[in-house]
Amino acid sequence: MSSVLSTSTSALIAFQRALATVSNNVANIKTDGYSRQTVDFATAPSVNVGYGDVGTGTRIVDIRRVADQLAISRLLDSSGELARLEKLSTLSDRVDALLSDTATNVTGVWSKFFDAVNGLSSNAAATTERRDMLDSASTLVDRFKQLNNSLDSLNSEVNNGLLAATTEVNRLAAEIAQLNGAIGSKGNAAAPDLLDRRDQLITQLVGYTGGTAVIQDGGITNVYSAGGQALVVGSTASQITTAADPYQPERLQLAIKTQGMTIVLDGNALGGQIGGMLEFRDRVLTPAQNELGRIAVGMATTFNQAHAEGMDLYGDMGTDFFNLGTPKVSAHSGNTGSATLTASYGDLAALDGQNILLKYNGTGWEATRPDTGASVAMTGTGTAADPFVVNGVRFEVGGTPGLNDRFLLQPTGAAITGLSVAITDPSRIAAANPVKAGADLANTGTGVLGKLDVLDASDPALLNPASIEFIDANQYTIDGAGPFTYTPGQAISANGWSLVLDGKPAAGDTFTIGKTGPGSSDNGNASRLAGVEDAKALSGGTVTLNGALGGLTTQVGAAARSAEYSLQAQQVINDNAQAARDSVSGVNLDEEAADMLRLQQAYQAASQLISTAENMFQTILRAVG
Repeated sequence: MSSVLSTSTSALIAFQRALATVSNNVANIKTDGYSRQTVDFATAPSVNVGYGDVGTGTRIVDIRRVADQLAISRLLDSSGELARLEKLSTLSDRVDALLSDTATNVTGVWSKFFDAVNGLSSNAAATTERRDMLDSASTLVDRFKQLNNSLDSLNSEVNNGLLAATTEVNRLAAEIAQLNGAIGSKGNAAAPDLLDRRDQLITQLVGYTGGTAVIQDGGITNVYSAGGQALVVGSTASQITTAADPYQPERLQLAIKTQGMTIVLDGNALGGQIGGMLEFRDRVLTPAQNELGRIAVGMATTFNQAHAEGMDLYGDMGTDFFNLGTPKVSAHSGNTGSATLTASYGDLAALDGQNILLKYNGTGWEATRPDTGASVAMTGTGTAADPFVVNGVRFEVGGTPGLNDRFLLQPTGAAITGLSVAITDPSRIAAANPVKAGADLANTGTGVLGKLDVLDASDPALLNPASIEFIDANQYTIDGAGPFTYTPGQAISANGWSLVLDGKPAAGDTFTIGKTGPGSSDNGNASRLAGVEDAKALSGGTVTLNGALGGLTTQVGAAARSAEYSLQAQQVINDNAQAARDSVSGVNLDEEAADMLRLQQAYQAASQLISTAENMFQTILRAVG
């Protein structure tokens, strides 16, 4: 009878604990990272009662969590990549919205400015059209600056995101290390809840840095970032921090403190949210800002060149219409020499906007791409008479460079900060051709004045009076010089101007070239200014300014769509990984209900055994009473 009682009591206690485990599973069905727990039963030790060994019931030997480490590792890898793409896609969409939304992009105010220039070409002497052109130019400059400031703000957001992320990474790593210590001290007896908590923290940590987790003997888990940097080793957590970029202090980098040193991490090797932010900054934000600056440089430079070829209402040659800064050169914070670099814009067609790393190797200077390390061709010697020329930028070297001194050249990234409208007086707009042509009334041939162009506005003889006299239909002189051979339709050039005649001049016909007077309503240069937006000024003379503006929108839009498509694909992969993990470790209510019913029946049976043992005991008492 005592064996019946002890056997049923052990069963009752075991089934009660098993029911509590099932209840715990059901209660945590919505708990993130919870792994279903199961109870392992074993037969209690038998006892010898004189006539043989008798079983003493059952006992619980383990309450373990149901987990597949391969599925967990797969989900870990997937979740880190998903976090990277989510951050990359979200930030890229914001740049795309800035450049494509009519309320914030450049396209609308760009068109209005050139519409105003076209309006001036229709009424070149009118003050209203001139004022409208200046106002439109100011609006265009303001929009460039506003958009550039918005992009700068995104860079600040990335910095703030890195600061917040490093705080979270350090907190998570420290807690994981602490859990490793607790779990390692218990070995295989570690509580399932501790293991779940650690896995959940590792998932969050990898969501910031990407990477993986490696289980060691004794249940310890080491965590490594994408790129293989150790974040947690045993019960020791690494310390992540931020450091200022040595060329651009306004940009933060990620670094790790180890053995008393601070080592900057390769942003290209990181994953998770941090990797997404750094990739966005390097591959979307910076290229977009560089290209926006290149367009601004191209527009201002080409417009200034055309404006310099005209004459204003005061009878003066045109000056710069736009102010434009110089390329930015930043010295590395660790430079040891006294060298300084002064940069200026050269060949606009060769300007690609890519940042260049300039390094002194001890015998000379070399240029490379900082993002890829690829060598970049460079000519010149770096003197004022023979400056270095690289990708359309000229720069002179002053002082004495030290070995391995480095400078970052940003040709267009900061160009918009120096952009402004250079003139405020509408009468200073050089809408007229600086020279005009006239035909002698006594001419007898059919030659009439055609197109008069300025070829070189800097020619000192440009405004000097000139007389073209035809000796016969095939020869002419210019101010007595010549004769020169003439073919109908050819250009006649001198003193920085070029003239084309229609028809056929006769002997003795004379045409004169002279300076345009003040207050002229001539619109020759206004028409030239209106054509600037369609000038093939960029990419080796193959891309118009207007085309480059549209290309920028397309470039950023393509990057945003690519990130979105990758995110959608990764979401499917992550959902599959989550489903694979949940199929093993997730709580299934139907399964738990079946277990609960089975355990409840077993519990009731054990209770009935105890009741039977009590009845047997009462019967014996009555029999001997």
